[in-house]
Formats: sequence, C-alpha cells, structure tokens
Amino acid sequence: MIPRATYRIQFHRDFPFEAGIPLAGYLKSLGISHLYASPIGTARSGSTHGYDVVDPTVINPELGGEEGFRALAAALKAEGLGIILDIVPNHMAVGAADNRWWMDVLEHGPGSDYARFFDIDWEPTDPAMHGKLLAPFLGMAYGEALRSGALTLEADGSAVMAHGTHRFPIRREDRAALASEGDLATRYDGRTAEGAERLHALLERQHYRLAWWRTAGDEINWRRFFDITELAGLRVEEPAVFDAVHALPLRLYGEGLIDGVRVDHVDGLADPGGYCRRLRAALDAQREGSAYLIVEKILAAGEPLPTDWRTDGTSGYDFMNQVAGLLHDPAGEAPLTRHWHELSGRAADFAEEEHAARIEILERTFPGQLDAVAAAFHQIARADLATRDVTLGMIRRALAAILVQFTAYRSYGGQSLDNRLVRAATAAKEAVPPSETAVIDILVGWMQGPDARDATRRFEQLSAPLAAKSVEDTAFYRYGRLLSRTDVGFDADRFSLSPAEFAATVAARAADYPHAMLTTATHDHKRGEDVRARLAVLSEMPDAWIETATRWAELSIAEGIDAGDCYQVLQTLVGACPFVLDDPESFAERVVQWSQKALREAKLRSSWTLPGEAYEARVAAFIQNFLKSTELRGELTDFVARIAPAGAVNGIVQAVLRSTLPGVPDCYQGADFWDLSLVDPDNRRPVDYTARQGGTSGDWRTGKVKQTAIAECLAAKSTGAAFTPVEATGARAGNIFAFQVNDLLVVVPIRCAEAVRPDLSFDAAWWGNTEVNGFRVDQMLADKPYALIR
Repeated sequence: MIPRATYRIQFHRDFPFEAGIPLAGYLKSLGISHLYASPIGTARSGSTHGYDVVDPTVINPELGGEEGFRALAAALKAEGLGIILDIVPNHMAVGAADNRWWMDVLEHGPGSDYARFFDIDWEPTDPAMHGKLLAPFLGMAYGEALRSGALTLEADGSAVMAHGTHRFPIRREDRAALASEGDLATRYDGRTAEGAERLHALLERQHYRLAWWRTAGDEINWRRFFDITELAGLRVEEPAVFDAVHALPLRLYGEGLIDGVRVDHVDGLADPGGYCRRLRAALDAQREGSAYLIVEKILAAGEPLPTDWRTDGTSGYDFMNQVAGLLHDPAGEAPLTRHWHELSGRAADFAEEEHAARIEILERTFPGQLDAVAAAFHQIARADLATRDVTLGMIRRALAAILVQFTAYRSYGGQSLDNRLVRAATAAKEAVPPSETAVIDILVGWMQGPDARDATRRFEQLSAPLAAKSVEDTAFYRYGRLLSRTDVGFDADRFSLSPAEFAATVAARAADYPHAMLTTATHDHKRGEDVRARLAVLSEMPDAWIETATRWAELSIAEGIDAGDCYQVLQTLVGACPFVLDDPESFAERVVQWSQKALREAKLRSSWTLPGEAYEARVAAFIQNFLKSTELRGELTDFVARIAPAGAVNGIVQAVLRSTLPGVPDCYQGADFWDLSLVDPDNRRPVDYTARQGGTSGDWRTGKVKQTAIAECLAAKSTGAAFTPVEATGARAGNIFAFQVNDLLVVVPIRCAEAVRPDLSFDAAWWGNTEVNGFRVDQMLADKPYALIR
C-alpha cells in the first residue's frame, strides 16, 4: 500500500468527486499510483479546502457524499490506483450553527456529552467564567451588540442569533420559562432598556459568555487552531474523541477504499507521538498490511522526525525546503542580503526578524494562552514548599523568555529535542532579571519530568502555533531578501545548500523514512514551485537584478509605499509573470490579491484585525500602474524572457529530483505543467486538465516539457532507498548533482543560468570537460536538462 507517486487534488463544491473520475486514466499515464485527496469529512458549506470540518463522521454531501466517493474509488481502482486521504484530527469549525457537537456544548456546558471533545478550560483563573466558555464571535463590543439589535432572541426562545449568522442555543430550563412569556421578540428587544435588561439577564445564565472578537487573544478559555476563533481545538487524546474523529477514515481503510492517511497539523495535538502510534495500531486492526501514514510536520533546522512515532515520514515540507536550497547560488547571498538591509532598513539576518516577531506575536496574539500555561505551572509551584514563593508573574516572564528563543514547534519532553529546549532556556536567561534565572531552570526541570504533563502539554500547544504565526505568517512576509527562500517549512536562515549538504539530507531521510513524501508544491505554499525556481535564478545574477529592481522602483509611481514592500512586489511580478503576458489586467488582479494578504500577514502597515486600507490601495495602484505602463511592462516581459528559460530548467530539475530520489513523490494539482501560482486562494484556481491530457507541443512554455519529464522519471523510478551520491569531475563539477538509486543514475544541472539558451538547451562548450561516471555532461544534457541512465 506504499504509493509509488501521489497526485494531490483539492475537492470542493465546484470540483466534486465526480470531476475526479475522468482523471483516472490520465493519472495512471503520468505514473501516479494514488490520488491524494484533501479532507472529505463534512466541512462548512462552500469550503474550498475542507479543513473547516463540522462533522468528521460523514463524507461531505457537497463533494458527492459517500456514493460519490465510492464511485471515485471504483474508477481509480479500475486503473490500478488507490487513494491517500488527508484527515483533520486537531480541530473543527465552530461559530455558526452547523457543528452539532459544538452546539450541544453551548447548550449544556460542562454537562454536554461533548464537553470533553473540545479543549475547553471549564475552570479558568476568572471565577466568573467557571462552567462557561468564552464565545468571542461578536463583531462589536457586547454592550453595543446588545443594544443595537445585533443580538435577537428567536421567536420560540430556542436560541439567540448574533448578526444573523451565529446561533447560540438557550438552556432547556430557560426555554421552558420563556414559553409562557408571550411576545419574545418585543420583550427581549435589546433596543429598549427593558428588553436589553431581560436579554442580558437571560444570556448571563447560559453556559457561554458572548464577547467581542477582539477579546479572544486575552480571555479565550479554549484552544483554537492558531488564532482562528472559528476553528476549535479537539482533545483527540481522549478515547471517545479519537474514535469519533477517526471512525470514517478507519472504516474506509478497512473496506479497502483508501490505502492510508495524511495527518494534518500533528503538532497541534496533546501527544503527537502517542497519537501516531495509536492511529497506526487502529489502522493495523482494520486490515492486513501496512497503511501509508504520513504527518504534516514542520521540521526546524537539524530537527529529525522521531522514529518511534511509527509513521512513514512527513508530508514533504522538509524536502521542499532542501531542494529549493540546492537551486540557489551561494554567491548571491551576500549582495542580496546587503541590498535588502540597506533598502528596507530591516534586519539583515532572518533570525533577528524571527525573534522580533516571536516577541510581538506572543503578547499580541496569544497572551491569554500564555496566561493559562503560566497558571498551570503556578499550581505546581504552589503545591511544593520549595517553590511556593515562585510567583505567577515570575513564571509568566520565564515562559515568555523561553518561548521566544525556542525555534522548533515542540519540545517533545523527554525525547530528542530536550537539548533544543535547554538551549532555548539558556538563551532565555538573558531576558529575565538575574534574580529570576533560577525559575527558568525550575520550569525546564518540570517539563522534562513526569509530574507536569498537563502544564507541559499546554506549553507545547502554545509553542507550535507561536512558531507558525511568528515565522510563516509574520516574519516570512517581512523578510524580502529573496522570496524563494521564505515558504512553508523553509529555513530562511539558510540561503542555499551545497550538493554535499543536500545529499546528506537525502541519505538521512532515506535511512529513517524511505517512504516519506517528497513535495515541491502544496495547498499551503506561498508561491508556486516554478515561481521559486525562477526567483532562484536571481541568486546567480544578483547585481543585474538589483540594478533592474532599483531602476523599476525609480521609474514607477511608488509614492508612499515602503521600499521593502515595493521590492517584494517587484520580485512577485518577476516570479509569477506568465510566459506570455497577454492579460496584464488579470495578472495585476492576482498580484494585488497577493499583496493584500502579504501586507496583512506582515502586520507592519496593515493587518487582518486592523486593515490599512489606504496603504493597501496605494500598493494595489502601484501594481496596476506598473502593468499598465507600456514601458515598464515591456521591461518586465523582457527581463522575464531573459531568466525564464533558466527558471524553467530549475523547475524541471526540481521535478526530476522529486520524482527519482528515495521517497514518495507528490505532484500538486496542476503542477504537472508550470506552476506560477501565488499564495491561496491563487494556488487553488481551477486546473485545465483538458490541456494536460492533450497532445505534445513543441513550445516548452506550455508546460508539456515538464509533464514529460515527470512521466519519464516516474516510469524509470527505482524503488528502494539505496541512494548513493555520484561525484562529477571537470571544470563544471560544481554545477552538477548526480546520484544513483539502485541501478538508476540521475544527472541534473544546477546553478547554470548563464549556459541556458532560450530553447532550454545548453551551451555545450560551457560544460568543458565535465563528466559523470565517464559520461560527458555536454552529451548527456544535449537534449534535455536531465539524464536517466541504467
């Protein structure tokens, strides 16, 4: 059941299971063994991704329901293909009226059958909130919502509606009393003094407290997915929750309809290792053989995936980072770093940018969660005479200092990352008063021991979202040295990887996880794989790029726009520009959409909580005017034409490595042609599968050349993990990466932009006497930018 290769498809209302059935034959011809499906549990109506699940026990009717899924599975099976399913055990969508588990909790409070399903603290430090959960779904302050009519009691007294979209059920005992009151709409109309008083008194008796959404960061008493209040964390460590959440995928696996699962956001769980072992055992109990089990896991620099989790590896962000590093020329690091620092005035080193973001996000986004972690450790301190005088304030300051220094997602107490936790603690001592450094040692001791498991769980379920929001959703949007090195799972501190360093990462993964997924594009990426491949070319020509970007900034109308923002826009225009820019207006719309998200994620001049609409409009106008200008648009297309062939070679090399190295290659929907997409929702645009199933084309710009490379490599792919790097010799040995997997020799060029011709061929003389295993490189790469030799 281990896939040979997967193809990721995002199912949604406009692309249901039925739409995937005609692709079975095409996927087989490409060399795919398994369709890799986005989550199929019932999600919020209209969901385009499936991660906002409201009922994990039923296949989403909008996708075609169980009947449609079975039809898809049958069509794939007829072609010899299976299915790998993405599952979401960490959270569910809440806040509307479509999640029956959540609605039951709102109605019955701690007495609900589902009260333990969600990660709710029913006894927070605020005694007024005991037995209640904070419901921060109001678009205005509570008092204003109450008196403005934004809160209305339904005619039968069964629920209060907020803003016409959020439904909050009324306790049964209150409903019984309301039934005898008569005209509820009038009596509980908040726009009158009497009505507001009655409605407020009624709401105060409920198992929830309605609140303005801005209160969530400080006062929320349940775990969210990152900082998204519409996604509530699940306690999947509870047996009843595990069984309910996994009933559907386990049944599908037992029936042979799927061959494995990909676990979303494993770091959000209370005990990732214990969860994975439990899931493996549950899968094994359903069916003979070994299911394919991978986890979405962001690995920090030098961080290994624990081998005792019994998984087949990660979903591939680590590989995406490493192969991108191989494509970048280290010679470009210094000039591009210097230019970014001088231009933007921001930190030259990414580590400084990350550190500043961690401090900011911890106090801005997660202060309430930090308070809860501190309170949990404070209880432990109070229970021991030796530590009873360690105050809550001391503990909070020490935790904050550790968290901003902790570069991994989790510590996995007692496991391989303890040394990382200790290093973070050592650095944290510089940020607290000398009299409180001992508190840090006490905390680390507790986290490494067996007596503070709940507090440590709370710490780790804070460290993971803090890392994600600080790095990927903040610092990556602030650090614009070269955007091809800031994507999901990337180590932005590392500008490039040498062939030897890249080979070492391949060998290490092959030794521990020979079936790990290898991907270069995902539903979460910030820019498409071929955008990154094209931008990597700039590392080979930093001076020419800096000169060009500087001139464009001077020629364009960029008044009132930060120089760093302008520079990131210019990189995006170059990286994502279509090979033929025949619709500049549509392209401008895409880049404008990207810029709004980028600005809000950066949180410097705009944000999701307080949009800087005037500034966003200036940036949008800059993008639109740039592409309207005949002169600037001409310069852009000329520059893109200059670097696009080398970028295309990089894109093919990236696809070849993904398809031939040890592991399970994954092709994201549409990336079998050129992937010049930007961050979601741009990377989830409809895919033209008719074109992909069409005939051959002599123009490499159509993407057929990349598709052909993928198909050829998957057909030649040698299964197993017998990976051996092969040294090149000669004048251009440093521009070759070669390796052997079993009996297949693979040779690809790297960092060779100056030798690539407009038709993707190479200047043969440029290779000189370079050879691999006695084969001349100029001959091996005469027809295409890779060689497969048996």
